[in-house]
Amino acid sequence: MNHPMGLLKICPRVVHFALALCLAVTASLSSGAQEREVTQLADGVYEIQHEPNGNTTVIIGDRQVFVVDSCFLPSAARQDISDIRKWTDKPVVYVLNTHFHNDHTLGNRIYMDAFPALAIIAHVETKKDMDMFGPGSLGREENTKSKILQMQKSGIRPDGNDLSEDDKRQLKDALAQQEAVIGELKDLKFQSATLTFDHDFTIDLGNREVQVKFLGRGNTNGDAVVYLPKEKIVITGDLVVYPIPYFYDGYPVEWIQTLQNLAALDANTIAPGHGPILHDKTHIYLIHDLIKSALDQMNEKLRQTKPAMFQSFDDVKGAVDLTSFRQRFAGEDKDLGFAFDDEAARLVKLVFDEARLR
Repeated sequence: MNHPMGLLKICPRVVHFALALCLAVTASLSSGAQEREVTQLADGVYEIQHEPNGNTTVIIGDRQVFVVDSCFLPSAARQDISDIRKWTDKPVVYVLNTHFHNDHTLGNRIYMDAFPALAIIAHVETKKDMDMFGPGSLGREENTKSKILQMQKSGIRPDGNDLSEDDKRQLKDALAQQEAVIGELKDLKFQSATLTFDHDFTIDLGNREVQVKFLGRGNTNGDAVVYLPKEKIVITGDLVVYPIPYFYDGYPVEWIQTLQNLAALDANTIAPGHGPILHDKTHIYLIHDLIKSALDQMNEKLRQTKPAMFQSFDDVKGAVDLTSFRQRFAGEDKDLGFAFDDEAARLVKLVFDEARLR
């Protein structure tokens, strides 16, 4: 699965019109820029922020190295490994995938090739989803390329309007960048997890304790969290994304409790799945309140009318209003405002779909 935040610098107007194509080509739209920022969180603990790849965290002990999430593009994973070898001569013995989305997992093969004794760890449910969706990553990118070509040929946007000259330029750039992504993935062999867990456990890297936790379902059904109790650092995966959370799928009812469990950890440094390091829990609580508001409003609508199984989404979507959160997430940034609107709409649909399963 790929995510849309990286596209904001390239096609904000298209996001405003909810152009499905741009949402599909997130990785390609951002890959040309390859933004990268390394932050040292503590002695021997580094955060690598690089879009379209999910954030990667490197934890170095006296004996071994533990890496959290391995990227989307092989080139980014190779660069990360090059950095790790500059920081330490200790081997990477563990890579943990926080969830199955391929912007956090496709680099697994690159790490395995570099460190053959590596164990790749994931929650048991995450491995099931990785095995289902990971091998199809190249095909999805090729399908996205076909959609770009079709739109260029038709000259029509998904909203029915003609492509503007600006749209045409953006599509041309997107096509070139999509081809670059396909070129990187064409010969990549998907590498799944080699070690699974379903309960919390602790690894001693040598004078450094790493706790791996499953705090509950949220963004996926196997979200893993990594906690360094001595350093008071928590690595959240996409349970927490800054500045706008992702709601492509997930479990809203449980996500609320999972975020409460996350906030209960004694941590003052939070490494999200995407975005910069956070230094307090404000954003965790904000995502919690957003999801809870959507749930509460949907449940009240269903209480006043009838169960979700007897209604369509169009019947109820107008009853949920999340605009009060727009300023808190996006401020005055128009591009972020458009992104918030898209994610809020997805959240409302997700809440309704979950209600239909009751």
